[in-house]
Amino acid sequence: MSAIKAQTPGQALSIALSEGQDRLADKDNPAREARLLLAHAAGVDQAGLISLGLADFSDAMMERYRGYLDRRAMGEPVSKILGYRDFWNHRFEVSADVLDPRPDTETLIAAALEGVAPKRILDLGTGSGCILLSLLSEWPQATGVGADLSDKALAVAARNAESLGVANRAELILSDWFAAIKGRFDMIVSNPPYISEAEMRDLSPEVLNHDPRMALTPGGDGLDPYRIIAAGAADHLTEGGRILVEIGWKQGPDVAAIFRDAGFHDVEIRADLDGRDRVVLATAG
Repeated sequence: MSAIKAQTPGQALSIALSEGQDRLADKDNPAREARLLLAHAAGVDQAGLISLGLADFSDAMMERYRGYLDRRAMGEPVSKILGYRDFWNHRFEVSADVLDPRPDTETLIAAALEGVAPKRILDLGTGSGCILLSLLSEWPQATGVGADLSDKALAVAARNAESLGVANRAELILSDWFAAIKGRFDMIVSNPPYISEAEMRDLSPEVLNHDPRMALTPGGDGLDPYRIIAAGAADHLTEGGRILVEIGWKQGPDVAAIFRDAGFHDVEIRADLDGRDRVVLATAG
């Protein structure tokens, strides 16, 4: 691989971005993705691209860039190549060991923030920690526990907690749902695996091949995590405590019924920005 042959930095930038757009022509936004990957290869943000000099378009930098383009062309998500995803008001490290945070999950954050600030929060299946840590950053007096069955995911969450400056208020523990959870909480949140076994075959390769399977599906009808959470939450919520769970867009009525049957009240289904059911909220009696 060779460096770009150009007379000016502007020409070099144009050539590199054009190459990237051509390589990613089948993606939804090849221009944006090419800029992101070029900036990552050059070690600058997107705004910094215009400040690059000719010397910056070296063999080594272009080799990195073309490697990123190859990975993206093969279906690896941009966030996994970059190693981060912007979510709510922060940047979170992501890896192959955690579910890639998605904008739909911000619906849960927004709904949680509508109520009284809790003193103690439990996040079941915390993954990257994006839900728990975002809430702790909004509620500086709160503490929280993030539980996950993956020690590798917990390591990612721990680094994110340090990055957001909330590590002293976030306890991250290995737990199979409530198995290692002690005490009571004012709020329980979760984005559990909820894709049914039948729906897994319809997932895009970007999701199926690059997010942990255990974070995507519990098998069966996809509802078992809600049954487990609803059955155990009452023993871990304070009176009047709230629970918020993300759901698949077809699961609203079923999940709402699970929580009502478990004795929760004020059960509500919230839609995301696309108008699809995305979160179920409930209150402990």
